[in-house]
Amino acid sequence: MVIDKTGARTSVADNPAERRYEITVEDAGGPRVAGFTAYRDRDVDGTGQRIFFHTEVAEEFGGRGLGTILIREALDATRAEGRVIVGVCPMVAAFLRKNPDYADAARPVTPEVLSWLETALN
Repeated sequence: MVIDKTGARTSVADNPAERRYEITVEDAGGPRVAGFTAYRDRDVDGTGQRIFFHTEVAEEFGGRGLGTILIREALDATRAEGRVIVGVCPMVAAFLRKNPDYADAARPVTPEVLSWLETALN
């Protein structure tokens, strides 16, 4: 449980059926999904990769730091699973650039990764 900039409680959970991590915010109406970061998994030479390709937070939840909370929690969970992180999504890529402590768990986006992802998404 992490508190956002408004003081609301948040939680991040993997939704494997949708292949995405979702951030839920507690508010007066109860818990609501405020955003997600989508991924696809693949194995390369025995190494599991989690390729993050899209992140969004609903406009009504903007400015609360939810994107950062969501990405940090998703990357921490990915690293804890022993997978490496590939940040195709611009938000994830920016987070990785700003947080060099994830460098050990991150791999660069290559043309081969992009080609694989295009196939995986179609």
